[in-house]
Amino acid sequence: MYAMERQELIERLLLEEGRVAVIDLAERFGVTTETVRRDLDALELSGALRRVHGGAVAIDRASTAEASVIERSGLRADTKLRIAARALDALGDGFRGSLYLDAGTTTGAVAQLLPARLSASGGEAEVVTHSLTLAPALAAADRVSLTVVGGRIRGVTAAAVGASTVRAIQSLRPDIVFVGVNGVSAGFGLSTPDPEESAVKEAIVRAARRVIVLADASKFQQESLVSFAALDAVDVLVTDRAPEGELADALTAAGVEVWSA
Repeated sequence: MYAMERQELIERLLLEEGRVAVIDLAERFGVTTETVRRDLDALELSGALRRVHGGAVAIDRASTAEASVIERSGLRADTKLRIAARALDALGDGFRGSLYLDAGTTTGAVAQLLPARLSASGGEAEVVTHSLTLAPALAAADRVSLTVVGGRIRGVTAAAVGASTVRAIQSLRPDIVFVGVNGVSAGFGLSTPDPEESAVKEAIVRAARRVIVLADASKFQQESLVSFAALDAVDVLVTDRAPEGELADALTAAGVEVWSA
């Protein structure tokens, strides 16, 4: 196979998966790792990808890249609903307690499914969120009492951020929090691109009695700009595909339960 053919296939894989590994590509193409590294170097020079340790990521996977909540709302919708439904199993039957819902589209799926789950199980929940997109789904829902934390609204995520938001969250102690992430990494933990969003997420995790992270497999071994929690701060990771390799080992060492949707 010529170099140009390999590089075209690498670009296609990046479009589909967002990340490629040198060792995997070498096995796939039957070439040496040095040959793959030369291919990746050439693609990086052309602006097609960004090199990272052990491989490369698509340009839109840069540590500060972040799609808006509107752009993300239609992506992997079925997967997000499956993850949300599995995460709500944490409530059990007849749940009566407090929940905090982080901003995001997968936590938005939790908000969408929560009223029906509570109704079916005879439960009730005091729900707190700082997300303007989650609040409408819960404002008039039966068996839900809603509190919205205020602050300056960040347009990309339609969520409150800033010192006043963090202080309000620090005064809470919710029974369960559902947290979204941009990256879950063995070495870097949970991360997100924006420092203000990170401060809010850190406060949510610190406030919780039980932390449930929602992340599809595309977030595995991704590292955004700011880490907001180590893996050992997480009680449960709910995902669509079980982690493998280094991340799986790190989650086990940190005592994290992994639930597959």
